[in-house]
Amino acid sequence: MRYKVAPREALRVVPLDALTLVYHRASGITHIVDAPVPEILEALTEPLDADDLLAKLSETFDLADADPAALAARLDELAAVGLVERL
Repeated sequence: MRYKVAPREALRVVPLDALTLVYHRASGITHIVDAPVPEILEALTEPLDADDLLAKLSETFDLADADPAALAARLDELAAVGLVERL
């Protein structure tokens, strides 16, 4: 399964100290998220599967002990609320 961030016009992302607010225009819901969600959204500008996303995030962050299954589960959660799209 590949994922891509929802279209930029569908989201408004606002950093707020250690948290980030993500307003999803279609639902009218503001999501209050913490790392790694903002980093995931930023990395998904192109369609990626969980393994490729993990590799991309590993270029910037130390993810030696990261679990690809946990990342896939987080991607499914983000897709369920409309922040990313399943392709």
